[in-house]
Amino acid sequence: MVLEPATATQAAAPAMPQLKDELDIVIPTIRNLDFLEMWRPFFQPYHLIIVQDGDPSKTIKVPPGFDYELYNRNDINKILGPKASCISFKDSACRCFGYMVSKKKYIFTIDDDCFVAKDPSGKAVNALEQHIKNLLCPSTPFFFNTLYDPFRDGADFVRGYPFSLREGVPTAVSHGLWLNIPDYDAPTQLVKPLERNTRFVDAVLTIPKGTLFPMCGMNLAFDRDLIGPAMYFGLMGDGQPIGRYDDMWAGWCIKVICDHLGLGVKTGLPYIYHSKASNPFVNLRKEYKGIFWQEEIIPFFQQVVLPKDCTTVQKCYIELAKQVKEKLSKVDPYFDKLGDAMVTWIKAWDELNPPVLNGKAT
Repeated sequence: MVLEPATATQAAAPAMPQLKDELDIVIPTIRNLDFLEMWRPFFQPYHLIIVQDGDPSKTIKVPPGFDYELYNRNDINKILGPKASCISFKDSACRCFGYMVSKKKYIFTIDDDCFVAKDPSGKAVNALEQHIKNLLCPSTPFFFNTLYDPFRDGADFVRGYPFSLREGVPTAVSHGLWLNIPDYDAPTQLVKPLERNTRFVDAVLTIPKGTLFPMCGMNLAFDRDLIGPAMYFGLMGDGQPIGRYDDMWAGWCIKVICDHLGLGVKTGLPYIYHSKASNPFVNLRKEYKGIFWQEEIIPFFQQVVLPKDCTTVQKCYIELAKQVKEKLSKVDPYFDKLGDAMVTWIKAWDELNPPVLNGKAT
């Protein structure tokens, strides 16, 4: 099966874009954003936040007609001051700065090598529309439904599903997938250099409570009000001993916090077309410590217990940072630094997003 992305002419714009004034699209990049042309029918109604990585003196060209704001490293340093140290440099983890400066309820983030996919009928997939559907429907993390998402058209709760749990819980995160180039680690890339994902699985499911997952940031949406402060992509890239674990780290953190606060995480549809594989040898250099460390990181997250008085995302995240420093710094001193950065991130988040009481920012 030969996979090709949809063309801009195949991608018809929806009649009425949902959440047009409530959603920002965040894109990290080091290059001109020509890829937006094929997404124009779906993205043009929305506001874009572009986070430029690398050399801030380089000019990033954005196709005309898009509503956007662009931040480079100089902007990040100016806005955050000393707290800018928590934002990664020369790594796509810098995208989380866009989450912080957004003022919208929802975020969709995508990489600049991700194109519009086609479903098995040849129809262009509006990834953003499907993410919105996922986020606006409840999740069911406490009991698995064998027909997957019971809130999708044509599905429901199966016989034996407890009626007391059918209301579900708010969905905080929608995790999409990829056709063509799968999101593999470097060793798997080296063993399977020609492997392509051609399987379009028409399913959305809630990840059960107590189950971690490898979150990929290239096709991801979330409710910023529900989980935004925990969507920190860590310290990666320039000056750090690890890379390509930014979205993984955020995924482990948000899942533990969602489980604690009774929120849901969905995975499955929508698909995007991932156009190019990154260099596996470069990836191995970035990943190799993480490949060893994750064998201790994952058991840590599996055993984390957050106190009952952690009733907000910020409180949960500060507690998680404390436990990271206490229990993972023995793996490597990097985790002591990461724990401090997690606290700095929350302080910066709260400065730019002060809590609102009685309609007024505090």
